[in-house]
Amino acid sequence: MKLRSLLRRLAAPLALLAATACSASSPPPPAEPPAGAAAPAPAPAPSGAADSPTGLLSEEDFKALHQLRSDKAPPARGQTVEVAGTRAYLSLPRDAKPPIPALVVVHEWWGLNEHIKHWTDRLAEDGYAALAVDMYGGKVPTTPDDAMAAMKAVDEAKGIETVRAAHRFLSTDARVLAPRTGSIGWCFGGAWSLKLALNEPELDAAVLYYGRLVTDPAQLKAIKAPVLGVFGNMDKGIPPEVVNEFDKALHEASVEHEVLRYDADHAFANPSGERYDTKAAADAWEKVRRFLAVKLKGQ
Repeated sequence: MKLRSLLRRLAAPLALLAATACSASSPPPPAEPPAGAAAPAPAPAPSGAADSPTGLLSEEDFKALHQLRSDKAPPARGQTVEVAGTRAYLSLPRDAKPPIPALVVVHEWWGLNEHIKHWTDRLAEDGYAALAVDMYGGKVPTTPDDAMAAMKAVDEAKGIETVRAAHRFLSTDARVLAPRTGSIGWCFGGAWSLKLALNEPELDAAVLYYGRLVTDPAQLKAIKAPVLGVFGNMDKGIPPEVVNEFDKALHEASVEHEVLRYDADHAFANPSGERYDTKAAADAWEKVRRFLAVKLKGQ
């Protein structure tokens, strides 16, 4: 099905998608939640797009699909640094000396919370200098209403400067001096990982987990970095038809890329959400690791 007819059927043009919105989705298959995590609540049926931040689902449906996990992340071991007038979280590999391959990490809609810091530490343990940016200016929402407000308040131009400044930091900071750089983000952060690739010609790799997509080949031609996209086939906010259009547009733009698809819901690998799908997330993570090792470490 053509994207145009799909969007007409959904009665909400893709152009109305919020610049940084992550998307809602259908109920996930049974998952294996981490110890201490609350069981995922079933998602309500979509109620229309009239008040939608994504253009596909209502705001209430969208918020219902983003719930914080109740378990705690392991203690953070990185440090806070300043980037473009905002705080960021830097985690370095143990005993590593520059130059170090590096990643800009962009949080999900809950902001720079402990779970994102844990993912950043996880990337550092894999041999990368990982810098998690704070797109919310110090706010760490704890309710869907607060997260929605924080997401909507992000200024696109300022956000692009923030992620590009993070890239410059990793390239020039004496602790890192990254010879190769990449980006990774989930949902809201996936969209921003793609935006960094669109706006930073020196980027060497971009990973986006189910973020808002650009499907215009003319725009995508600006991307110089290889792209790895990770998506759920049950995601109504970013359905397979839209992923197909993204894949096709990247081909037409001659962008090196790979698209991974899982029979899972939106946010299935979300490091701070209840809809975590252990099996799909683990498989995606191993493929992401291999992609980054090739593109950033030359392995």
